[in-house]
Parts: sequence; C-alpha cells; structure tokens
Amino acid sequence: MVQLVAIAIPTLKIGVEQASNPQQVSVFLQILFLLTVLSIAPALLLMLTSFTRLIVVFSILRHALGLQATPPNQVLISLALFLTFFIMAPVFMKAYEEGIKPYMEKKIDEKTLFERVSSPFKAFMLKNTREKDLALFIKLRGEPRPATPEDVSLLTLIPAFMISELKTAFQIGFLLYIPFLIIDLVVSTVLISMGILMLPPMMLSLPLKLLLFVLVDGWNLLVFSLVQSFH
Repeated sequence: MVQLVAIAIPTLKIGVEQASNPQQVSVFLQILFLLTVLSIAPALLLMLTSFTRLIVVFSILRHALGLQATPPNQVLISLALFLTFFIMAPVFMKAYEEGIKPYMEKKIDEKTLFERVSSPFKAFMLKNTREKDLALFIKLRGEPRPATPEDVSLLTLIPAFMISELKTAFQIGFLLYIPFLIIDLVVSTVLISMGILMLPPMMLSLPLKLLLFVLVDGWNLLVFSLVQSFH
C-alpha cells in the first residue's frame, strides 16, 4: 500500500514593517543602493569609460569595409567591452583600493565612498575631455569657471566627456575610411573605363579591401592605436 506524503508548500510574505534598530535601516539602504547601481550599470559603462570611442570606431570600420553584418554586433560589443576593461583596469583598481575596499572594511562612510570611487573616473574623463567641450557645458549650466580640475562637477564633466569621445571616434573613423574609399574609387574608375557597367564595383572592391586589411594586420594596428589614444 502506497502512503501519500504531504508536501509543505512555502509561502512568500512581502511587507513593510517598522525597523527595530538603525542597523536594519542601514542594510535596507545598502541593498537599495546596490540594486540601483546594477540597474544603471550599462549606462555608467557607456558614460564613464572608453567604451563609446571603441564601439563607434569598430562600427565605422565595418561600414568602411563594406560589410553589413560581419563581424556581428555581438562580436564587436564583446571586443569593445574587453578592451574597455583592459584600458580602464588601473582606474577600476584605484577605485576599489581607495573606496570599495575600505568601505567593505567599514573604515569609511557612504559619502566618502562615493568621493573616492568617483575620483579616478573623474581624473580619467578630465584627461580625455577637450577644454572646448567642457567650457560649453559649464556655460550652458551657468556655472562659474572652476579654479581647479577638482572643482568640475560630474554633471558637467560627463556630457562633455561623451561628446569629446564621439568627436575623437569620428576623427579616427575618417582616417580609416580614406584607404578603403580610394580602393572603391580606383575600382569604379577601372570598370567604367573598360565599359563594364553591369558589374557592381563592390564585388571587386570588397575582396581588395579585405586583402589590404589582412596584409597590414589591421586589427593589431587598430587596437594598438585605440589603446594608445587614451592618455
């Protein structure tokens, strides 16, 4: 005879109760802060690091070669992410050693944590932001001219850094376009002079551009130049 065993079904209770001590409130605020940081982490990666310049240059390179979906977006984004971690490693380590580690050891408070973590990122952005772009946002916000770099607020620095990164990425992309554009012009001119009008120039120029990129070890040169472009 088979006996039936009752299975206890767990219940889930969600509610708001009065905290019995200040430590419970502190833990709740820490969890809330952590969830907030995780939710905006992708935006922070785009705004505060080298990712913007890298992914824009890789996208321009793909269009310059005449490739629509090769390499795929997943490959380009992954490459840009790993290069971002490589470039930003000193900044991440400094933020961890000076801010996160002391906070986890309960040596500093939340305010000091934010100041110490943001300081390395602020220094990185200042080194890669044009004075003209920074002056633009200072003027738009109506702020007085900062006496020292430390006086620049993050709300002013972040958008200035982003448009500086976009301008630099477009400058690099323009230089990438020139040799491939010359190949397109030469192939088109040769086909027209030979009277071959039914053959799309892209069918001949694409293999030539790929061959040129491989022969000069394009990925090696491009990645080296991108990493060296950051101060």
